[in-house]
Amino acid sequence: MKVTISKDGAGFRVYVPKKDLEERVTGTEHAELWGGWIDLANGWRLDLPPMAAAVRLPITIEARKHPDAD
Repeated sequence: MKVTISKDGAGFRVYVPKKDLEERVTGTEHAELWGGWIDLANGWRLDLPPMAAAVRLPITIEARKHPDAD
């Protein structure tokens, strides 16, 4: 699914256009965010593709729902 990741003063946020859903990131597998899973405030877990740590935000990427997600 396509998601847009942005950053604000409180941390990272994810917007899912098809669901008209915006949630903050509450946990990450890797400190640099990319190439692992992220947890969202609504309980979803998404897998992100590997990318360079210095990617400019906001960015729209293809993410997948993690197999262990709700």
